[in-house]
Amino acid sequence: MTASSQRTHATGTINVKTYEPEPYDEQADGPTLVRIHVREDFSGDIEGEGTVVFLQITSGEGEASFVGVERVTGSLGGRTGTFVLQDQGTLKGSTVSGAWFVVPDSGTGELAGLRGEGGFTAELGQSAEITLDYWFE
Repeated sequence: MTASSQRTHATGTINVKTYEPEPYDEQADGPTLVRIHVREDFSGDIEGEGTVVFLQITSGEGEASFVGVERVTGSLGGRTGTFVLQDQGTLKGSTVSGAWFVVPDSGTGELAGLRGEGGFTAELGQSAEITLDYWFE
């Protein structure tokens, strides 16, 4: 495999298979802290499955902020392996949106050396539209 700094724009969809929220710190006069375990399927330029844990801060006004770490297992651009995404985002009303990047040195198999950044957006209960601009080091 040769190193390349040429970026490729990937698009696709995420469908949530399981969504398991678990509050771990609740206060009557402040936001609730929630751990959410999610399993999801990727389709499009990224094909495979993801397992993610989100830590979310939920206000009583239908807004939330979250961070997450997700391992994706599958293929990207015809190469197979795994990689890890680090996410951050918000929930405002019924819209979830965020940004992510590939954690350096997290790629395995044919995805070793993968780098990238992108994002996602979805309406609650619907599939997410995703992007990832990626390259290999």
